[in-house]
This record gives sequence, C-alpha cells and structure tokens, in this order.
Amino acid sequence: MTIKFMLIDAQAEFRSLLAHHITTNWPDAIVAEYDPATAGQLPDEFAGAGNDVILLGDDLAGREGIRVLKQFLKNPGFPAVVYFGQAGEQDTATEAGVEGFFVRDNIGHDALMVCLSDVLVARRRLSYTGTLFVGDLKTGISPLIKGYRFVKKLGATGHSAVYLAEKESEGIHVVLKVLRQVPDETDSVGAFDRFLQEYEMIAEMDHPNIAKIFDLGVGDDHAHIVMEYLDGGDLKERIADGITELEAVSYLRQIASALAKIHEVGILHRDLKPGNIMLRSDGSIALIDFGLAKRMRLEMEITDSGEIFGTPYYMSPEQGHADDVDTRSDVYSLGVIFYELLTGDKPYKASSAMGIIYMHANAPVPLLPQRLAQYQALLNMMLAKKPENRLQSAAEIEGWL
Repeated sequence: MTIKFMLIDAQAEFRSLLAHHITTNWPDAIVAEYDPATAGQLPDEFAGAGNDVILLGDDLAGREGIRVLKQFLKNPGFPAVVYFGQAGEQDTATEAGVEGFFVRDNIGHDALMVCLSDVLVARRRLSYTGTLFVGDLKTGISPLIKGYRFVKKLGATGHSAVYLAEKESEGIHVVLKVLRQVPDETDSVGAFDRFLQEYEMIAEMDHPNIAKIFDLGVGDDHAHIVMEYLDGGDLKERIADGITELEAVSYLRQIASALAKIHEVGILHRDLKPGNIMLRSDGSIALIDFGLAKRMRLEMEITDSGEIFGTPYYMSPEQGHADDVDTRSDVYSLGVIFYELLTGDKPYKASSAMGIIYMHANAPVPLLPQRLAQYQALLNMMLAKKPENRLQSAAEIEGWL
C-alpha cells in the first residue's frame, strides 16, 4: 500500500528537509510538494483528496498558517494534518484538530516519524507489522527502532518501557527496553550515558546467568537496548508458585555467580529483586535491569489493599537512607531474595515504604524455620545491617553454601 504525503510550505529547504525525513523511513512513499509562493494560494475549499497526511508549514507566502489550518480542517474528509509552527501555537493548533504539532525550527527525526506512524496506524494506512517499531503514546514513550516488528508491550513506567518484538533479519523474539528522555530532568542526558555505558559492558560478558545484549542505540529522545527474550517468566512468579529448598539454593548460586561477574567490572545492580530475575525455558535464570537505579529517589506503587510493590522490600539499609552503596548492597538485596526463596515470604513488612526501610536498618534478621536452620548463618552474613559486617562479595556465597 503506497503512502501519500503532501508538503505545503513556501520554503523549498524546509520542504526538502521534511521529504528527506519521510523517504528515509518510507522509500516508496509518494511525496508531493506545494509552494504557495510560486504556485499560488490553495483555495479555502481545498480537500486534500488522495493524500494520507498533509504536512503544513506556517510559511504560506503571506497567509496566516493557523487560519489556513483551521479552514482546511473544516472541510469534510480532510486528511490528517501535521502542523509546523511556532512554540506558542500548539494549543490553538490542537484545538483546531491537528494530529501532530512541531516547532518548525526544532524537529527531531524519531519524534516526527513516530507521530506520522501513529497517524497512519490510526487512519488504517499502516500496521505495526512493517519495518518500523513504534511505541505507545499513552505512556509518553514513543521509540522508533528500525528492523524490529512490534509484538506487544510487556510493561512501562514513567521513564521506560519494555516491549516484545521480532528481529526481522533473524525472525527471533527479542526484548526492547527503552529509556525515555524526560525534559524536566536536567540529568536525563547523563542517565542516557550511564544506561549505555553499563549495558555496553554487560554486552561484552558471556555468562549463563546474565541476559544476552544484542544491540544498543540512542535516538532523539530515547535510548534503547535489545536483549535476549527470556520466556520462562520471572522469579517472582516462581516464588508465588512455590519452590523446593534445592531449587532455592540453585537459584541463589546462579544469581550470586552472575552478581560476582558484574561486580568484577565495577557494575552494581542496585535494583535486585525477583521481578528482575528471569527464567529461561530450561529453568536457568538470568539477571536483567542493570544499573538503572542510581537515583536514590523512591518510586513505589501502593495498591488499594495497601501493599507496596517495588524496590523498598529489597533495599539495603544504606540504599534506603540514600547513603553511598557498593557491591555489598547487592549482597544484602540477594539475602532478602534468599529468605523469600526459602520461605515464600519477605523478611520485613510494614504499612509504608518508610516503615520497611526502617526495619531493614533496625529490625533483627528473621529466623528461618528449624528445617532450614542450616542456612541461618549465611543469611545472617548477607543481611548484616552494616556493610562491614556483611559478606564482602557475592563470590563468598558459594563457599558458605
């Protein structure tokens, strides 16, 4: 199905720029350019017939862009319009019914392509099965990644999203994790750098319990990684289903081995929890989500029942109080997970996030049932309140076992 665009603006350079953006992603698209300065003004009753999207600039050879926009959109059956104007015109353009707005002097390629793709999908002129990967605008995350076919969204937060996709060149399922740049956060560019630096080191590792990283990249307003699809669910689900003592110990060994490997190159996980530990179909586990929690700002969600989900359950005392953390913080988090693996329950519970953080720093290490008492000494060493009293590395866990 051929897609048809019409570009209306009096600046030839601007029309050429838009045409280049379009044909970079849709080489077979038909792009018509209209210059009102040389061809004359389009009549108010112009219907845009035969076009899928009109890209309307605000340089219309003497006519006010917003007025022309409003007039065009009054015409029955007018195509979708993406308008390129000035910063203060967005609200007016949106009220008029425009389906995309850009400040003409600040157009990002990825953002424009995502906008056009969403318009075409909404108009049933494009499906998600082509060569473009388009995110979910409802979450505010709109990545555009070539070479991957969208399958489904696996999850999202305010700053990131995870998608299942198919790598078209190989026909395999992969996971796309996208970190969105947040304009209000001055450190967002630095976050991109850390995101990629740490995953670049992970990508070079060959360890059976570390998720394989296939690709990394940066767009106009997002960074992304392409990683192994782990189809066995996560450890949180396995714990809920119930596991044996031998399985608990096996999982501990695998996680500790992976942690020791990433700690060797100076990477802290910082967000170790069952939801970030995935299983393959053969039952082996793999760590995901490395180094994404450098900010010591708690983000949690409280359900209607009052239960808290997220990091506080697994935070070390020093992390919960925003103190400096090192590899021993990950060891503590793994101790929390080990207790949960053995008992099916969390060691500390409270009615608020701060209550849980307080217990991590002050409550005694809980006692295991008598049948599991052989693991108490190891648990005590992993959950020691002060880092200096803890096991000093994940590599020591195997010796204790």
